[in-house]
Amino acid sequence: MKKIIALLALSASFIFAAINLQTASKEELMSIKGIGEQKAAAIIKYRKTHKIKSADDLKNIKGIGEGIVENVKKDVKVADVKKVAKRKASKKATKAKTKLDEKATKAKTKTAKKVSKTKTKAKKAKASKKAKDTKAKISKKVKKAKAKAKKTK
Repeated sequence: MKKIIALLALSASFIFAAINLQTASKEELMSIKGIGEQKAAAIIKYRKTHKIKSADDLKNIKGIGEGIVENVKKDVKVADVKKVAKRKASKKATKAKTKLDEKATKAKTKTAKKVSKTKTKAKKAKASKKAKDTKAKISKKVKKAKAKAKKTK
């Protein structure tokens, strides 16, 4: 019966994946957000002379503060933090892409308007030139007609 209870307790600890600070390897300790190689080594050194009963005992180790203790209590893993950071980066990239797309669309619209205005100006200039040419032809004809009329008198 005792073996079954011990086995259940052991399997429960694996299911919940809580780290036993007294027996965790350096790699397991380093999987906690905020604990790197040096802090993991400091924890291992500390537990050689002290028994770690709870995460709060880690505060006695130089360089480990409330933030790391909270990460241990909440079982925040480096991989979890990386996933969150990756999601945030992905959202930022999506927002940036959307902004760039909007700017590109505005620029295209602005350019199209400028081209349209330029074409309109060109058409007006062409029409104006045509009107001037026509006016010049008419005034030439009028002058010729007046000159002819003077000669016939």
